[in-house]
Amino acid sequence: MAWEDPDPRAVAMDRRQLARIDEHLNARYLEPGKIPGCLTVVTRRDRLAHLQVSGLRDVERNLPMTEDTLFRIYSMTKPVTSVALMTLWEQGRFTLDDPVDRYLPEWRNLQVRVGGSWPLFETRPAQRPMRIRDLLCHTSGLTYDFLNATNIDHAYRSLGVGRAAPGYTLDDMALQLADLPLEFSPGERWNYSLATDVLGLLIERISGRGFYEYLRQSIFEPLDMYDTGFSPRDDQLGRFAACYTRNSDKQLVLQDDPQHSQFYGRTFHSGGGGLLSTARDYLQFCRMLAHGGTLNGQRILGRKTLEMMVANHLPGGADLAGLSLSGFSETHNEGVGFGLGFARKLDPVRNGFPASPGTYYWGGLASTLFWVDPQEELTVLFFTQLIPSSTFNFRGQLEAIIYAALD
Repeated sequence: MAWEDPDPRAVAMDRRQLARIDEHLNARYLEPGKIPGCLTVVTRRDRLAHLQVSGLRDVERNLPMTEDTLFRIYSMTKPVTSVALMTLWEQGRFTLDDPVDRYLPEWRNLQVRVGGSWPLFETRPAQRPMRIRDLLCHTSGLTYDFLNATNIDHAYRSLGVGRAAPGYTLDDMALQLADLPLEFSPGERWNYSLATDVLGLLIERISGRGFYEYLRQSIFEPLDMYDTGFSPRDDQLGRFAACYTRNSDKQLVLQDDPQHSQFYGRTFHSGGGGLLSTARDYLQFCRMLAHGGTLNGQRILGRKTLEMMVANHLPGGADLAGLSLSGFSETHNEGVGFGLGFARKLDPVRNGFPASPGTYYWGGLASTLFWVDPQEELTVLFFTQLIPSSTFNFRGQLEAIIYAALD
């Protein structure tokens, strides 16, 4: 598909309404300099309906955004890692209720914090073992250092847990986490965390192969995702985007220079946020999902496995608003459940945006996002490079514009 000429009429979408995507992004974000550049893809019924490429991928060097720009997709790595793990589940290599310490013996006798601060925590034993399902659903009791909410977050920051320092590995992370308590007993709450990074280590332990090697062989090569990896190759340097944040005056400030990027030469392959990719590559991944786990004759995952992954696995059918411990999320929590690596729209009315019930999605720290709506046979990707993703509500605005284009 990528990149055929867009044809909205062939998929029953209004061309003039889709043109408002470009008008909105240009007027509200690009012309005022709120973002450097962006790329938007809309497909329906596996046909390209709209492609928008605007602005700059590198402000300092005045380089334009292009269709093959390489982006930091951060947490959009999570669905890829989750799918990769479930290919091992389909081989009978583990069950979702297996205790994690079966594969990570260093995690036996996990504790839960009840008081104190690092390095003097007061703890009690977890009420039950952490299960692989807990890692996939973010109900494990782990956390992230950047949440800046608890004493355990502080311990993660102090120790550099999950940070891509030179020579740091997934095994190093596991040993650090073994010595730290959980925020809560597994299954009690939902908390955005390093859980998906732990899934990358489980893939290594269960498969006997390196995490990147397993991703390459099980997903990237079959789907022709030749631009996706944990560090940029030499031939990609000329199209690697710069990444930005904003200062106190709301002006763009360079956060990661593509010529001196923190992504070069990484030994820590983060399953939760480490991948670089292009819109074309990630569209291949989304097309595979939209086709029930198979694309162009390449079967990645079974249809029933995928259906189970994108169902809501939160206890009692709850939404994230009722179960989430952290204030941070890549999405609005009302009317949204969570499955095995994906958020799931449960109730558009509660959520306040029109994507259909059953739509599944996620986003990344640098304001990249995607969703797949099986009911409308619709897939949307939006790529820019602005940290944090909570700066602007691109997802909600794009939902309002794009769903109004459906005939």
